[in-house]
Amino acid sequence: METRKSYFFVGVGGSGMMPLAMILAGRGDQVAGSDRALDSGALPAKFADLTAKSVALFPQDGSGISSADQIVVASAAVEATVPDIVAAEAVGAARLSRAELLSQLFNAGVLPIGVAGTSGKSTVTGMIGWILHACGRDPTVMNGAVMKNFVAPQAPFASALVGQGEAFVSEVDESDGSIALYHPKIAVLNNVSLDHKSLEELRALFGTFAGRAVTTVVNVGDAESAALAMSLPRDRLVTFAIDASADLRAENLLPEPFAIGFDLVKGGERHKVRLSVPGRHNVSNALAALGAVRAAGVPLAEAITAIAGFVGLKRRFELVGEAGGVAVIDDFGHNPDKIAATLETLHAFPGRLLVLFQPHGYGPLKVMRRELVAMFAERLAAGDVLVLPDPVYQGGTVNREVTSADIVAEIAATGAQAAHIADRAGAAAHLVALARPGDRIVVMGARDDTLSLLAGDMLGQLS
Repeated sequence: METRKSYFFVGVGGSGMMPLAMILAGRGDQVAGSDRALDSGALPAKFADLTAKSVALFPQDGSGISSADQIVVASAAVEATVPDIVAAEAVGAARLSRAELLSQLFNAGVLPIGVAGTSGKSTVTGMIGWILHACGRDPTVMNGAVMKNFVAPQAPFASALVGQGEAFVSEVDESDGSIALYHPKIAVLNNVSLDHKSLEELRALFGTFAGRAVTTVVNVGDAESAALAMSLPRDRLVTFAIDASADLRAENLLPEPFAIGFDLVKGGERHKVRLSVPGRHNVSNALAALGAVRAAGVPLAEAITAIAGFVGLKRRFELVGEAGGVAVIDDFGHNPDKIAATLETLHAFPGRLLVLFQPHGYGPLKVMRRELVAMFAERLAAGDVLVLPDPVYQGGTVNREVTSADIVAEIAATGAQAAHIADRAGAAAHLVALARPGDRIVVMGARDDTLSLLAGDMLGQLS
């Protein structure tokens, strides 16, 4: 895409909007934006970083949109009554959704690498980006999370990387159906499970996405993904799995509290791999990333060396700190599969879990109700404690048919220790009061960057 366009982001501080704004600014476009969090004084460091990257910030009152030459970018969650949208209509500014703009940039790339799946997208994207960077390929990377490998004093919120190489690596979102806009040359499909849409819808979306690629890297250890793989030509397919037949297979997993090792088997070859991130799910993520970079031309031995240096993402099983013998972990887990993976990783080592899970919306809570209850009932160990505050609410009209109290009541009926404490600060204080040496406090949820601040506050209270 040609540079020197003028973009205005409504909600520029969002986890999906901020890296896109940073990529455009890094390419030389004129970028401005507004955000409710900016107006409320929340997360000042994030907006200071945007300002440092030449992104002009305005109140969300319409004052930043004054020309028909501006392209106004807003997510589907932004209501038509927001003053910026009203101003865009008044001046005749063009409108794009975040996904429309990102897909335009992605599809225009020489080597677009798209990472899809219900869980693990951000981590796989970060792994691919780090391997390509470490191997001198200078990629552009669009991520929904801060990649700790790229964090620096001048880049404290490194959820994007602007490179000069051929690869444009991006996670792609199925939750709003926008995955249909992307045309990858290399597609990664990590898994398919219930989150925002029905399985029937997800099968169609992921199937179309995978079918467009020159090479599709698929997790055949996941039943839904394996079924989808059967519809693809074998010569366009790279499969991976843990302890199962695949092109890339992981065996002999050796878990550590905050790392994991395994044997990578490819045909008659066997390689030792060690990750600096923990859990069986990250072994699967690593296989996906290794498959993708091999398809991009990186020799396997180089990729294995590089991935050992990947140190993870913010809010993905991130150890915030330890005080009084209690560890505090900040995690993005928000659907049944993600939460189950984190709980499984933690339960591999001794210590009670005190879990604060903030649902990321009333709509997802309704869709995932049965699966969430079943997962917590199965995965919470004796002695573990679960607390749910009310879901994220960021304004507008919303159907509150299913609440946190409903979920807790059904979980508690299975015999697990679960409580609904509507106020998030109260929920956090409750767990801090319960904590004793050897416990692990886990803060979980999505769509709310202030959860990291909450985890930090809890660590401070423990101190």
